[in-house]
Amino acid sequence: MIRLFAAIAIPGDIGETLSLRQRGLAEARWRPVEAFHVTLRFFGDVPETLADDLDLALSRVRGEPMNLELAGVGAFGEGADIHAVWAGVKPNPALEQLARRCETAARRAGCKPDTRAWRAHVTLAYLRRPDPAPVAAWIQANNLLASPPFRADAFGLYSSWRTDEGSSYRLERRYRL
Repeated sequence: MIRLFAAIAIPGDIGETLSLRQRGLAEARWRPVEAFHVTLRFFGDVPETLADDLDLALSRVRGEPMNLELAGVGAFGEGADIHAVWAGVKPNPALEQLARRCETAARRAGCKPDTRAWRAHVTLAYLRRPDPAPVAAWIQANNLLASPPFRADAFGLYSSWRTDEGSSYRLERRYRL
């Protein structure tokens, strides 16, 4: 089994700017700059044979290069169940279409449909049962986040490996737009 997801990597200069916001939440497990990405489709733990089918299906996904911008911040979960803080991605029809095409590719490869609502974001930190007040204060302090546009001309199939410091990601395949 291998844990996989499709994503667009965040350029290093944008990531470095995001990393400046990684403070103010004592219990946060902040993600390293090299882990910043916009997930298009999370596949989860899949057999190696399905990984090959996913690679083939994703290699057939078509899309145009696009300019993306980060805008705002938020959190997943509520109250003590907040489990992540993130930077948002400004709505982009081309990005939304690419995510839908990755979902279609996943189904063609044999994955079950993803029933969760897709939201374009960059995870900045994971949290475990935090006090909601500091999270709300962090969101308020960072809610005007805005990045300059950056060009996305490819997406990738990534594997995720659990380590003592959290998940580590490795680009397995790259697909040009």
